[in-house]
Amino acid sequence: MSTQRFPLPDVGEGLTEAEIVEWRVAVGDTVAVNQVVVEIETAKSLVELPSPWAGTVTALLAEEGTTVEVGTPIIEVSTGAPAEPSGPAEESEGSGSVLVGYGTGDGGTGRRRRRRGAAPAPTPAATPAPTPAPAPAPAPAPAPAPEPAPAPVVAAAAEPVGPAIEKAMASVPVVDDAAPSGTGRARVLAKPPVRKLARDLGVDLGTVHPTGPGGIVTREDVVARAEAAKARTLATYPDDDQPWLSSGAVSQDGRQTRVPVRSVRKRTAEAMVASAFTAPHVTVFHTVDVTKTMRLVERLKTDRDFADVRVTPLLIAAKAALLAVRRHPEINASWDDEAREIVYKHYVNLGIAAATPRGLVVPNIKDAHALDLLGLATAIQDLTATARAGRTSPADMSDGTFTITNVGVFGIDTGTPILNPGESGILAFGAIRQQPWVHKGKVKPRWVTQLALSFDHRLVDGALGARFLSDVARVLEDPAHGLVWG
Repeated sequence: MSTQRFPLPDVGEGLTEAEIVEWRVAVGDTVAVNQVVVEIETAKSLVELPSPWAGTVTALLAEEGTTVEVGTPIIEVSTGAPAEPSGPAEESEGSGSVLVGYGTGDGGTGRRRRRRGAAPAPTPAATPAPTPAPAPAPAPAPAPAPEPAPAPVVAAAAEPVGPAIEKAMASVPVVDDAAPSGTGRARVLAKPPVRKLARDLGVDLGTVHPTGPGGIVTREDVVARAEAAKARTLATYPDDDQPWLSSGAVSQDGRQTRVPVRSVRKRTAEAMVASAFTAPHVTVFHTVDVTKTMRLVERLKTDRDFADVRVTPLLIAAKAALLAVRRHPEINASWDDEAREIVYKHYVNLGIAAATPRGLVVPNIKDAHALDLLGLATAIQDLTATARAGRTSPADMSDGTFTITNVGVFGIDTGTPILNPGESGILAFGAIRQQPWVHKGKVKPRWVTQLALSFDHRLVDGALGARFLSDVARVLEDPAHGLVWG
């Protein structure tokens, strides 16, 4: 029997650990090469991992909700079958097995794996071949009757392994074997979609009262349990629904909740501490009349070319930052501490800080400098939607060169943003408010915002930072500058 263990890979740059979010397979399942077997949560994204082998799952080596270090085995897959005796041991199509190639490690022969639920082939010990004897031999002691196998929860598949089985499995209830044996906890029957719903809602299936036929937990059961839990939470915190407490442990007196620091929050904390105490931050500010930008935004909203994208002042601010980088390319750099070199980037991967239910993430738009305004609008829309859905890949957050954080969406005027590690500048875009402003010698109501630029003073001198921010402001004051500088 050939058994393979799949270690947790590094799916990002320098990833050291990840959390097991959801197993897509169970012990005894048959898996194909590149079939998704588990969903993990890295520092800032959810990643689906495929199986590198075809075979049968023999063990899940990490429980859901646990954090595993890179290189630690997380799943065990049997990729072969016991050696068959010589002679008529080749199994026919109807024996319930299929041949599966497994590279050259088996000497070029196919290794066998059994379909889920197929009856095992008889072994010589179980069905000895009769041998003629010239004289009767003493009767051997009767062999103990084999212990009957437990009835399978899922019927045996009668079709080849493939998408059809995966589709069929979505409607078949499976047993929740997560509870350790001997704990007295009842085994839970639930269909995979119901199990996923329970996970999404933070509901422990073991606490749900099943109402489905045969003791199956239904979708309605899970929703009812979640609503009941929410009602208890609101009873404790009547003024606020606090989902961020759901993974914590409440103290005995109910006055504290301790939540483990994981994934996004953990990596954000590490990155911000490293950035704040490595790069010497300097922040400069500028208050800007953006009335013409607001007029341009309103015109673009009625432009048929922009009908399928969301147009906001952030789009113009992003374009202004890209134009300023073109005029001052030396700001688009990073500091290589080990090599003691400054690395100047001849491309702009523009990061957009996005607040998500899982925390702050900063995916970036690759080669944003090469996009026109419509392409930039589409990229920002896709980037933020993917981030809020928790599907940003590690690659989308690597190799950023400059970042914009839109604090204005929260009604904040400005701030002193901390640099994204590996970058030399970050622009904070504040709330846009109508204020009295001196325009052409008269006080008039104008749309005004505040900009803040933080930069790494090892790379960017004060004069360069000031000129860069001034150019961003000039485009926001009069977007026509974009035509001249573009």
